[in-house]
Amino acid sequence: MRVKKAVFPVAGMGTRFLPATKASPKEMMPVVDKPLIQYAVEEAAEAGITDMVFITGRSKRAIEDHFDKAYEMEAELAAKDKQALLEIVRNTVPRSVNCIYIRQNEALGLGHAVLCARPVVGDAPFAVLLADDLMDAPDGTPGILEQMVRVYDARQVSVLAVQDVPQADTRSYGIVGTRRGSTVAGDDPRLEEITHMVEKPKPEEAPSTLAVVGRYILSGAIFDRLREVKAGSGGEIQLTDGIVALLDSESVLAYRYDGVRYDCGSKIGYLKASVELGLKHREVGAEFKAYLDGFTTAR
Repeated sequence: MRVKKAVFPVAGMGTRFLPATKASPKEMMPVVDKPLIQYAVEEAAEAGITDMVFITGRSKRAIEDHFDKAYEMEAELAAKDKQALLEIVRNTVPRSVNCIYIRQNEALGLGHAVLCARPVVGDAPFAVLLADDLMDAPDGTPGILEQMVRVYDARQVSVLAVQDVPQADTRSYGIVGTRRGSTVAGDDPRLEEITHMVEKPKPEEAPSTLAVVGRYILSGAIFDRLREVKAGSGGEIQLTDGIVALLDSESVLAYRYDGVRYDCGSKIGYLKASVELGLKHREVGAEFKAYLDGFTTAR
């Protein structure tokens, strides 16, 4: 089965960026000239995803408006013959994709947000993208989700993006224990079969320093597991617990992706992404680099 649907859990409040997120979704925060959610949608479209499923909440209307047709703006730009800007507006959503919105009435955790997508996804494999994690692949390299789709196409099992983190940071991630060279992982050095998984363990209790980051490809069987898991602290249903339950019946792979992850859910990660992508931007990159060079020298 091919991966054609992607789920974007976007109902969170973004409290770490208050007051910026008081009235505007955190997923709409721009990095250079595009909001975080658009980077994620473009990554999914590049990977061949055709159905974008947004799990939204109240106060998230700006996301729907962003991916909707802007008749008034398009008419004004066309009347003023601003063709370049008109194309930017029209291409916000690739023409090959559908946008579907589902309201999560209560913030009951990432696992619950994913479970809300079941009526649309059904039993098919699907991707999950957390827009907070801005993923940047090297030039000439497929995007991170496309890399993972290729792994899924070859192995037909769930795939989680992982990266090594400092031991002291394990308490901020889902951490996996793995084994290399299994039948399903093969001899690919980027792949390891997951044996167990712990949500935000203390550094001394972590099974490894291999952390799951915001890209997943999951089999449809995850929905039954999420319905069965018990809510944890705060009454939240954890996606990690559903994946742990899935391990009892299916193989799940950890994939060391080729690229860089920016944790834009944190202020320092957001600043790093703004600088790095600003330097790579074809319109302002050279001028921005000259400014930074001068700024560093002056101080």
